[in-house]
Amino acid sequence: MLELMLTAALGAQPNIIFFLSDDHACNATSAYGSVINDTPNIDHIAATGATFDRAFCNNGICAPSRAAFLTGVHGWNNGVETNGDRFDGSQPTIASALHDAGYTTAMIGKWHLKTDPTGFDHWDILPGQGHYYGPDFRTSEGKRRINGHVTDVTTDLALEWLNSGRDTDKPFMIMINHKAPHRAWMPAPQHVDMYEGEVIPEPPSLLDDHANRGTAAKAQEMEIANHMWLWYDLKIDPDEGTPLTGPDRWAKGRYDRMTPAQAATWNEAYGPRNAWFEASDLEDDELTRYKYQRYIKDYLRCVAGVDDSVGEILDWIDDAGLRENTIVIYASDQGFFLGEQGWYDKRFMNDPALRLPLLVRWPNVTEPGSRIDAIVQNIDLMPTLCAAGGATTPDRVQGRDLRPVLEGHTPDDWRDAIYYRYMEEGIHNVAPHEGVRTDRYALIHWPTHDEWELFDLETDPQETTNVHDDPRFATVRKHMHLALEQMRSEVGAPGMPGPDAG
Repeated sequence: MLELMLTAALGAQPNIIFFLSDDHACNATSAYGSVINDTPNIDHIAATGATFDRAFCNNGICAPSRAAFLTGVHGWNNGVETNGDRFDGSQPTIASALHDAGYTTAMIGKWHLKTDPTGFDHWDILPGQGHYYGPDFRTSEGKRRINGHVTDVTTDLALEWLNSGRDTDKPFMIMINHKAPHRAWMPAPQHVDMYEGEVIPEPPSLLDDHANRGTAAKAQEMEIANHMWLWYDLKIDPDEGTPLTGPDRWAKGRYDRMTPAQAATWNEAYGPRNAWFEASDLEDDELTRYKYQRYIKDYLRCVAGVDDSVGEILDWIDDAGLRENTIVIYASDQGFFLGEQGWYDKRFMNDPALRLPLLVRWPNVTEPGSRIDAIVQNIDLMPTLCAAGGATTPDRVQGRDLRPVLEGHTPDDWRDAIYYRYMEEGIHNVAPHEGVRTDRYALIHWPTHDEWELFDLETDPQETTNVHDDPRFATVRKHMHLALEQMRSEVGAPGMPGPDAG
């Protein structure tokens, strides 16, 4: 009863629960029409709230996207354009703005920004990327290891704060940041047998040879066929005495974190699968298809754990009587390649990585079950939550308040394109690039290769054919180049490395 009375008193400042998963693709979310899995709890947010069909990241890797969510500005303004950059916690963020507006705030899970979180009354974070089993968590008081699977542990820590750690005299904002389903996709014991015996549908471009793409697509090192590691990625144990190279050198340490019971469950599940593989002698396309099945099933098992977590938190909201005064957001830091073009990972400004799931339940604001086709970006969440919580939105913010869009009244001057900029070099051999994405077309510039790509996502949704130099697209090409110039100017983007980006 006391919680309900406080809820009524704080009605002008809704509570906020913000789930941010890692590398969760729209194509692995049934609210987005997935043909490979079901996510019933995430779907419940969609059924009771709004689903954004055109939500995009600013930069398709973890740290830059997370910094953009927090600050509402692009990477060159918040100082994080690569995973190696350190986040300056003195700049305004969602947490600091809401804290100043009277909220009690918490951050649980993956942080990945190298400095300690600021603006949060409580934080309990994974050092760096974190581990799936026996994860270490760090607070201002130090680090400790917690037995269990990281998704379950993150959920338990969030519930602990919600139940007994927060100041119940204030509205709250909690970010629940899951490591999953990030590489190397190690599912929890309760999920290791999911999808076994099934054949997960392949994307049409799984075996694409990139003949109609540019240098970047041909030079990358993120192919399921050629760049996955048997032990690290696919959980196929090496023969005793086999020299280990690459990430396989680190694989054993992950298993050492398991309890005996966890290890037994794991070995019971993966042992027979590995024995079958050793006896199969697969080659060429057949081997690629097998690797895809091993990869995608573990990825989807990790997604299932995140979905279970969402369900637990949604149940807590209802049990606490807070449903009518709590905004629930589910998003991923970016998308991920689930075999499209034969790839895993992200980085490329193609829709599997560029597009992210974004679902918002905001009672009395969002129409239950609504779909939103307005073009939005991760920088929009900061000003949205500032406005929702009665906080001051910093003048420097480059995103826009999503409330009118969520109410079904997209302003006439709403953006018709987003600007993308990737600046990390070396990882997976993906070069820096920039581009502009509209409702139908994507223009990508690769300055270090001095190449351009143009894709028509209506006729080529897998983005396998570059039509930049196709005469039939001359008018579209001109329009998209102008759009890129305009977007660069609007967001104040600095120059790109390599030949002139103009």
